[in-house]
Amino acid sequence: MSDIVLTKTRIHAGRWEGVLKLPQGAAPPRIAASHLGQDLPGVEVAPIDDRPGRWRVTVPIPAEALQDGVQSFVIRDSIDDGLLAQFTIVTGVPLEDDIRAEVDLLRAELDLLKRAFRRHVAEGRG
Repeated sequence: MSDIVLTKTRIHAGRWEGVLKLPQGAAPPRIAASHLGQDLPGVEVAPIDDRPGRWRVTVPIPAEALQDGVQSFVIRDSIDDGLLAQFTIVTGVPLEDDIRAEVDLLRAELDLLKRAFRRHVAEGRG
């Protein structure tokens, strides 16, 4: 299982897309994706013609799964149930405000650390 790597390439038009890298000559695992414990239909695994050992994985994101809050999706090898990848979609205005507040707080803390570091460096020279 450690020789199998699934890397996200993008989310586009309601589909998560990634590239599955396998050891040379290995058959692709059976890929399953789920949201809230329910398997998602329509997962596709297709060979990439010009790249042996590479497979294109496409996971449709159902519209009904998109709602306010944080939605987590899991992609796994359905034969041994090994985790291959996961992704999260965050939506909603209230959550957007929370994220902005957190970013503002992180910026303020970073500014505080920068001032303290500069003061420390200046005191060390004197």
